[in-house]
Amino acid sequence: MNLHSYSPNPGAKHRNKRLGCGESSGHGKTSCKGNKGQKARSGSGTRVGFEGGQMPLHRRLPKRGFNNYDFRDKVAVFNVGDLDDLFDAGVTIDESALRTVGLVNGRCDSVKALGVGDVTKALHLVIANASASAREKIEKAGGSVQAPTA
Repeated sequence: MNLHSYSPNPGAKHRNKRLGCGESSGHGKTSCKGNKGQKARSGSGTRVGFEGGQMPLHRRLPKRGFNNYDFRDKVAVFNVGDLDDLFDAGVTIDESALRTVGLVNGRCDSVKALGVGDVTKALHLVIANASASAREKIEKAGGSVQAPTA
């Protein structure tokens, strides 16, 4: 058996629809689009939610409440266990140092340390936030956590 002797299973392949190619295409003179109207035209269609000029449902229903999504603070988080591999003992670590090693990326309003992993070196963090377990692990290893000065 050679490569040229292989063929698809029966019924696995069929010819493409030839829309707009007359009666013999199997799709009739209107190409399955019916007679005239907006949906029969080329490039036709309406936008999502359009109801033919009637006030759409999403505008008819009352709007209530407040969503803080646009105004929230974006907090970049990292685990204290990652610091052990990336920094030497006694080093002061701030947001710029975390960005340099790739623990913090993109835009953020503040940085927070989470307590996942173990810390064996005395590290001094100058960051906005730290969870209670992260603060405890860093201080237990002889380091410190303090807020940055403005």
